[in-house]
Amino acid sequence: MKLTTLLRTGALALGTTLAAHAAETVKVGVLHSLSGTMAISETSLRDVLLFTFDEINAKGGVLGKKIEPVVVDGASNWPLFAEKAKQLLEQDQVAVTFGCWTSVSRKSVLPVYEKNNGLLFYPVQYEGEEESQNVAYTAEAVNQQATPAVDYLLAQGYKKFYLLGSDYVYPQTTNLVLLEYLLSKGVAIENIGGGFRKDGSGNIISAGKYTPFGHTDYQQIVAEIKQFAAGGGAAVISTLNGDTNVPFFKEYAASGLSAEVCPVVSFSISEDEFRGLPADKLVGQLGCWTYFQSINSPANKKFVADFKAWLAKSSVPGVVKENRVTCSPMVLSYVGVYLWKAAVEKAGSFDVDKVRAAWKSGVSFDGPAGKVATQKNMHLTKNVFIGETKADGQFKILKSFNNVYGEPWLKGKFKAKGAVATNE
Repeated sequence: MKLTTLLRTGALALGTTLAAHAAETVKVGVLHSLSGTMAISETSLRDVLLFTFDEINAKGGVLGKKIEPVVVDGASNWPLFAEKAKQLLEQDQVAVTFGCWTSVSRKSVLPVYEKNNGLLFYPVQYEGEEESQNVAYTAEAVNQQATPAVDYLLAQGYKKFYLLGSDYVYPQTTNLVLLEYLLSKGVAIENIGGGFRKDGSGNIISAGKYTPFGHTDYQQIVAEIKQFAAGGGAAVISTLNGDTNVPFFKEYAASGLSAEVCPVVSFSISEDEFRGLPADKLVGQLGCWTYFQSINSPANKKFVADFKAWLAKSSVPGVVKENRVTCSPMVLSYVGVYLWKAAVEKAGSFDVDKVRAAWKSGVSFDGPAGKVATQKNMHLTKNVFIGETKADGQFKILKSFNNVYGEPWLKGKFKAKGAVATNE
């Protein structure tokens, strides 16, 4: 047989093999920061997604196809996220993508998904004011995290609030919503803390104090908080994101501040981030999420045990196996995959338009934190929990809210009760 014939025959055989493989699998994108300032949070989402894919594949996959993950690194670089999203959609031709943590990364990739009619599952608390047909928001909306936390603090008698966050869209927009919400509850604007700014028309455009990603020097801000808290009745609402939480909480503890003097409720600190923090010095600090690892249910215990068993056997490069925990963004990634699977199976297709229609018609999943159900506005109905940090970095659940409907549009809905903007 001639060499050209051999090469042609080999090429045909390879092509047949690749075609058969493609017919047996469905490509799914994973787009998270595996390096840079956000890796402290996002690497765990990569891990739990790979665990979930393996769990589903072991049970036969989706519509008879095994999930084939395509993992890319956004590297905490927001323009790079858009490039990686384009690669996943146009080159790898993934059926769906699970990814992003920060709102700035989500907004960076959003035009790419809308242009290509791709589907992104977004699992991390966000500021709302968005409802794209190309994003499935498994994330906590503001009314599933920020406003329940404020309600809890107000009920506990706190009247002064210091708003601190990272300098990007999620903290800024969330704090503007919280500013309106606090005013609607009769909290005077001079008690908000952190300061606010107005534009030329007198509209409030910024409420709170913000620091860049990766910021490390919190000495002055913590000194301000200490002075702010001196009269009592004060709390900090933190939307700091990523590894900048480590120097903030270390400075907070070193200053002598505690939860008894001035509690901090964080919307970006979960059990996973507490692995890098002095948790024993932050006992009593608060979190508000739609899942805590401490939930005492058979479904949650099985999820935690199965994930840790997967970690122990994992051969994925870079996966940390020791001292691992679970948290809300991880669970919202996990349930997101199962909701996508349910929508695909209801649609009988991986086609984005058909999957979206199935989502809007209603699918649900009984997850580690209870039942989650899809909504027509591409968000979820789910349970909400407020917890208090323990010395081991876990949370003691203080209060829960069942079946909270995800509402992305809150800005401008709250009217002040006689409060006057007096400090600028």
